[in-house]
Amino acid sequence: MKNILIIFSTVHGQTRKITNQLAGQLKDLGNSVVIADIKSAPALDSFDKIIIGASIRHGKHNPALYEFIQQHEKQLTEKVNGFFSVSLVARKPEKNTPETNPYMQAFLTKTTWRPQLLQVFGGNLNYQGYNTIDRNIIRFIMWITKGPTDAATNVEYTDWQKVNDFGLRIHQA
Repeated sequence: MKNILIIFSTVHGQTRKITNQLAGQLKDLGNSVVIADIKSAPALDSFDKIIIGASIRHGKHNPALYEFIQQHEKQLTEKVNGFFSVSLVARKPEKNTPETNPYMQAFLTKTTWRPQLLQVFGGNLNYQGYNTIDRNIIRFIMWITKGPTDAATNVEYTDWQKVNDFGLRIHQA
């Protein structure tokens, strides 16, 4: 049994939902799992594995993600570690791997941390869950990228089998 910490940064909740799925799977596999928001993460010393998940908002990860990594990079590299990014652009087959996802590539250029496990997941598009400004910005981005623009759209692009496969990789690492 391993002690695993999954830290998340989310805006509209999809990264938290993915974190919950990973935690449930890892617990079912016999691990002890703690999940925490990046702003209230516990001390890292007692964990064998640390996974961080973060969503994209308006083309960027939350600055708190980079601050956390900078403060804890030494501890992160001493443990089995991983990172996953959640975005709507990952809904596209040509942008849904760590190597092809522009947000994952941008993340890797902005930090010296090199996670051992990397993954990207499609997010959730729910126009009714956004405030007016976000709804209009995201609709415009979707129009440019040929995604759905109907204001009633609520589509979950997360590939749950891919999430489970990542969970298995975490377990086996």
